[in-house]
Amino acid sequence: LWCLERDAPPAPAVPPLSGGRGLGRTTTRQAVQATAGAALALLAGQLLSDQRWYWAVGATWWVFVNTTSRGETLVRSFRRVLGTLIGLGVGVALVVPLHGAAVPTAVLVAVCVFGIFYSAPVSYTWMMLSVTVLAGSLYGVLGVLDTGLLVLRLAETAIGALGAVLAVLVVLPVTTHATTDGWIQRALRCVHACTEEAAARLAGSPAADPAPRVAELEALLGRVRLSLAPLVHPLSPLRARKARARRVLALLDACAREVRGLAAVAADPEASHDERLGAACRRVDASVEALTAHRPAARRSQGHRAQGHRSQAHRSQAHRAAVAEGASPLTGPGPALAHLHGLERALADLAAPLHSSPRAPLAGV
Repeated sequence: LWCLERDAPPAPAVPPLSGGRGLGRTTTRQAVQATAGAALALLAGQLLSDQRWYWAVGATWWVFVNTTSRGETLVRSFRRVLGTLIGLGVGVALVVPLHGAAVPTAVLVAVCVFGIFYSAPVSYTWMMLSVTVLAGSLYGVLGVLDTGLLVLRLAETAIGALGAVLAVLVVLPVTTHATTDGWIQRALRCVHACTEEAAARLAGSPAADPAPRVAELEALLGRVRLSLAPLVHPLSPLRARKARARRVLALLDACAREVRGLAAVAADPEASHDERLGAACRRVDASVEALTAHRPAARRSQGHRAQGHRSQAHRSQAHRAAVAEGASPLTGPGPALAHLHGLERALADLAAPLHSSPRAPLAGV
């Protein structure tokens, strides 16, 4: 369980994606979906139990927290049910032998509270396991813990998760691809802003500071990883999309690495401006514009092979420019130019996975 989710970062504090009006607005859409899912959970939960129906409604509400796409909601629902199922087994093994004893139960409750807050940022499954064991401990103290109650809790949780899944699939659905595309474009624009700030700092502008932009980029990349998590999940059957998502993440990490290096060079007071930086920054600007330009879906789907050739051409062009500017590995380029050329190569490689059909096999993977 832990190994499946340990690479998931805490939800970054970045503004949500903007776009749409009315029901197309992200917050409005999520509110409508959560309401619809809770209504389904309420109806089904009442049919199952007229006293514990709120477990299903609560499960639906918690599934929607910090999710923005169908894929994220599906994964969150699966993890909630899985965490509850395992938590019931662990709870029975730990709580039943205590027979409601106050002191051991208090210790177990304290451990569960610690587990909830410790695992919440990194593993939803482990958090739900801790919550379920905590609930079982309290039921044990109250003397109402039995097999029927535990089975009912699992069933109500499953109903709540199913209500959330049906809501995101039917009510104003938003695909994982659309969500991740929005976050990736924001990250790429932030890469461009970081490059501009660093170049201005190297040019001698005292007001330019790339550090805040670098921090913003890290937060955006965390959000990209979170939105791509359903595609790179080990249980995902979509192999082509999984390979594409991993490729995009690797290249975005390479961009962030080069941007951090460029910002570190710019922060050095002894670093001097090189006229070749302007040309390299303009090429980065052109690459970002090409990656963030909106194109018709038909053109994207039929251009997969052409994008591979263009990506190779862009890499060759960047390499020729690097050699012409004295940035070949043999001549030892300046640190700033080296980072800019590395950034150019990563941006050129992003063209193929970003501009081809999401379901098409990724060449070279």
